[in-house]
Amino acid sequence: MAEINRTPGELLYGKVLTPSGLIKEGVIAVSEEVIQYVGEAAWLPEAYAHWLAGTQDKSGLLIPGFVDVHVHGGAGYDFMYSDQASLDIITRFHASHGTTAMLATTMTAAKEDIDRVLSEVADYRKGSMPFAQLAGVHLEGPFISPKWSGAQNPEHIVPANITWLEAWEEQYPGMIRQVTLAPECEDALEAILWLRKHGITAALGHTNATFEEIIAAADAGLNQAVHMFNAMTPLHHRKPGTAGAVLFDERIRAEIIADGIHVHAAAINVLSRLKTRNNLMLITDAMSATGLSDGEYTIGDLPVIVREGIATLKDNPDALAGSTLTMIRGFRYLVQEVGLSLQAASNAASLTPAISLGMQRFIGSLEAGKRADILLLDDDLELNGVWIGGRTISTGSPVI
Repeated sequence: MAEINRTPGELLYGKVLTPSGLIKEGVIAVSEEVIQYVGEAAWLPEAYAHWLAGTQDKSGLLIPGFVDVHVHGGAGYDFMYSDQASLDIITRFHASHGTTAMLATTMTAAKEDIDRVLSEVADYRKGSMPFAQLAGVHLEGPFISPKWSGAQNPEHIVPANITWLEAWEEQYPGMIRQVTLAPECEDALEAILWLRKHGITAALGHTNATFEEIIAAADAGLNQAVHMFNAMTPLHHRKPGTAGAVLFDERIRAEIIADGIHVHAAAINVLSRLKTRNNLMLITDAMSATGLSDGEYTIGDLPVIVREGIATLKDNPDALAGSTLTMIRGFRYLVQEVGLSLQAASNAASLTPAISLGMQRFIGSLEAGKRADILLLDDDLELNGVWIGGRTISTGSPVI
């Protein structure tokens, strides 16, 4: 029998969502940043009985912290123009809305601008990271299709460049966790092979690829699709396109922006019925305006107008420019509007993105031995508590 950690810690009571199901009268024992015990409160080992009872509202719902692999910024700041102070602000803001781990997501930009983001995040990760943990960087571009640039600046689009990837990996080892590219573009298949060899998620996005080109890319190792249904060739019954390939191929995880703007709830429901093997992922694609009022902002170096919480390019009102979504709002939408179960929504918001990062042994579910990244929700799925590594994070900062 494993030795019980006897260091005094905190006990959190409530309904506990575990990989095995919902424990209606459960308890989580937390000590030294780690979950020590998860189970029925009635079966709490005696060694933990004297620990401090932190959460006594036993009607609350305890779920794993959210993991957002596609987020550009928030609270007025953009990862493309960040420094150490603004990284604190972005991670603090999203932590206050349930995100406990995330990837700093870049835009299609000049190489020197991407270099700077990698450098800033690498330096930030050397510190304590007091709020949402930055697990690394997601490069959204610049290896995308000019036909589906969306809110990416077409001036910076270039063919896939393995020399750049090799240089970044050498200078910032393990920092790049995901790269979004158009699989049909020049040298893309070679880049996908290189990415997967180095344990980096190869994601399709901003792509004009056919069904056949996506299947060939999946054969080479492509394993994710960014913001499903957006900035890709759509499903047609004679030309299934990129969307059809993602729906068809179980090897490809699908990100979804569940804000009721980017994708209809019915389309998300259909997607969820096909992506049932830990291959549906909630993302925010949040931009700098998230948490702020309507007005004029930027995403990367492009001007954006936000009206009623909807972000579009200033020069092209038909082009959505990221979102003002938070993970807790997306989680509620999946449950209350799309109709997913708590377990399915939690998997999409926490476990599957943890798997995509190769971090499922440490985060993504409430299990003994994992980092104590825990959320407390009420019956309406409003956020009442956040713990990251066992540390309490304040909640309730403004959201549109």
